Amino acid sequence: MKIAHREIGPKQPPLVIAEIGINHGGSLDVAKAMVSAAHRAGCEMVKHQTHFVEDEMTDEAKGIFPPNADVSIWEVMARCALSKDDEIALKKHAEDLGLIYISTPFSRAAADFLNDIGVPGYKIGSGEANHVPLIRHIASFGKPVILSTGMQTIDSLRPSVQALDDAGIEYALLECTNLYPSPPEIVSLQGITELRNAFPRAVIGFSDHSIGPEMALSAVALGACILERHFTDTRYRKGPDIPCSMDPAELRFLIDRSREIQIALNNPKVRTAPEEDVYRFARGSVVADQDLPVGHVVRASDIWARRPGSGEISVQHFDRLIGARLTRAVKRNQQLLWSDLDGVQPE
Repeated sequence: MKIAHREIGPKQPPLVIAEIGINHGGSLDVAKAMVSAAHRAGCEMVKHQTHFVEDEMTDEAKGIFPPNADVSIWEVMARCALSKDDEIALKKHAEDLGLIYISTPFSRAAADFLNDIGVPGYKIGSGEANHVPLIRHIASFGKPVILSTGMQTIDSLRPSVQALDDAGIEYALLECTNLYPSPPEIVSLQGITELRNAFPRAVIGFSDHSIGPEMALSAVALGACILERHFTDTRYRKGPDIPCSMDPAELRFLIDRSREIQIALNNPKVRTAPEEDVYRFARGSVVADQDLPVGHVVRASDIWARRPGSGEISVQHFDRLIGARLTRAVKRNQQLLWSDLDGVQPE
């Protein structure tokens, strides 16, 4: 898939998305500072959350308290939502720095607004992963979609993925666990493989809410092409998502190490050119294990293999030499030549 200018897939470096989300607490200045910090750390894409609370929730939400906050979910989002003008300014700030800016709309009005301001793609959060009407609405814009799949099963995802397929758009599915932070006891790295097997058209990634980079890096080794983590310019800020957010140093680490893993993941099992110098001394060459006379019929106890590997006969041919007759006398530890052995030819 491709979002803006960025190609995303198994042959590309993993895309690390810094989720600013609501970590700015409703302050445009803080949001801009976080975007700038992500840029300095080498990030390519930042993600915001677009909350139009009146279109997103009903009054019942004022009585629902999420486990990572001490106020209602309505109050959390009302405090942290940027105005339309502020989000436009944040998008411009990100794009002026050369970053790709996307956001998660939590309502139909938010999706329409993001389309109006020209985002190049959409993120759909786990809470809306089974909201097929909203997914259809977003997909109708014809832009690529990244869909987090937390709290869903493979079967419960099928209608949502079908909606994306029906729209003919490019899309990614992210394995995700929605506890903030997520302990390893409930994180499913196996879900990456399950998503890839169940939905072969999708680019597969990992939305990480754990502490530290280990789970995200492990996901790359399993084939994840996108890594998304909450991001803050400093962990000394307060907010419900700060405990599972990475700071600039960890973001830089995740970008660099994930690229190294992706490179190694695509290397076949071969002896590489840089290994040749090591190969010459590290492998064994077949040698006489004792003084042997001309005409001697070689037994397994007569020969052995020792470093360096500069001899004509590598240890891999050891068994082929058994029963051959020596054409000359050899001394102990003398490297054997193919010409020393009657009836045995090099392959």
